[in-house]
Amino acid sequence: MSSDRKVISYIAASLDGYIAGKNDDLGFLSIVEQEGQDYGYKEFMQTVDTIIIGRKTHDKVISMGFPYPGPDSDLDVYVITHQERPAEGRVTYYTGDLTALINELKSKPGKNIFCDGGAEIVNLLFGQKLIDEIVISVIPILLGDGIRLFKDGRPEQKLVLQSSTTFEKGLVQLHYIVA
Repeated sequence: MSSDRKVISYIAASLDGYIAGKNDDLGFLSIVEQEGQDYGYKEFMQTVDTIIIGRKTHDKVISMGFPYPGPDSDLDVYVITHQERPAEGRVTYYTGDLTALINELKSKPGKNIFCDGGAEIVNLLFGQKLIDEIVISVIPILLGDGIRLFKDGRPEQKLVLQSSTTFEKGLVQLHYIVA
């Protein structure tokens, strides 16, 4: 019996669809930084108990010194990788079939599942029609090059707008349900 858990991609991108600039540069995110404003991230994180993230994105976040749920976290973290590594607390380095993992997680009771990227993981999940909702924070910049959020070759998927919110620094947050 399946639960009501949803897989939600919660991600930031430039207006022209890049989640990172050249050489994995995330500096463009700083243009919307504002004291006391997290654009709903803390509230969103209260709705999840599991994170799925690609190894390259995980390593990039850690290398930048951002706090990320680690072995002592109360969240289950699945780092999707091709190299086997032992688990570290609740951080599992997953080398198996991504569809099987999602189906297993959704069959268990719990909160929602946060797909934290990167683009390869988001595209794999969209390609298998495994993402239920997407929240995109559109940063007011045209990067022109870098890592695209959406790659060509995915199946067409219709989206239903749940909400759109504009913020003082020009960020627009779009919340869609995948139809």
